[in-house]
Formats: sequence, C-alpha cells, structure tokens
Amino acid sequence: MRKERPVHLDLFKFRFPIMAIVSILHRISGVIIFLLLPALFYLLHQSLVSQQQFDHLAQCLAQPVGKVFMLIVILATLFHLLAGIRHIVMDMGFAESKAAGRASAWGLILLVIILTVFMGMRLW
Repeated sequence: MRKERPVHLDLFKFRFPIMAIVSILHRISGVIIFLLLPALFYLLHQSLVSQQQFDHLAQCLAQPVGKVFMLIVILATLFHLLAGIRHIVMDMGFAESKAAGRASAWGLILLVIILTVFMGMRLW
C-alpha cells in the first residue's frame, strides 16, 4: 500500500483558529520577554548607578529607537500578562466553549491593541 504523504508542511497554508493564534502569540511574547530580560536588567542597573546615569538613560530612551524598544517591551508584557490571565480563567473552568474561547481571544487582541496604543501615546 503506497500512501501519498506531504514531504513537508507549509504552515502558511493552514488557517489556524484565533484561539490557536493567541496561544502561539502568548508563547512568542514569553520568549520575547525572556530574551529582553538581560537588556532590561542592564537598563535598571544603569538607572540606579547615579543621577547622571539615570538622566543619560532617560535621554536615550526618549529617542525614537528607545521609544520603539519600550513599546515592544510594553506590547509583549501586556499581551503575555492578559493572555496568561485568560488561560488561567479557562483552566478554572470558565469560558471553555468554542464560542466563548473565540470571543475571549478577540477581546484579548482588542484590549491589547487599545492598551498598547494608549501606552504608546503616553510614550510619545
């Protein structure tokens, strides 16, 4: 019996449900936060060395590149936090149906976009 199997899977041809996309983005945001932690700890250390270092760091983060960096940190943190809360609520037995999962996933994306835009306006 000869079975025709795909040699490789093209993940871009699949149409994932929004719940799967939110779950994957939750993991990606966790990786981004993990990878940015050394830089964030370094910035925290530099801000605590002296008043001059703090002022210099504030000037660096006021530049467009610094603002984009902080916006990425804010976006990843907000998404990871809110998606984690969504997962915990679903693990407790609430909103486990397909419709509720879809609605909470879209609500999460909308809330993260609104909060990120609000925080971005505060940065700029």
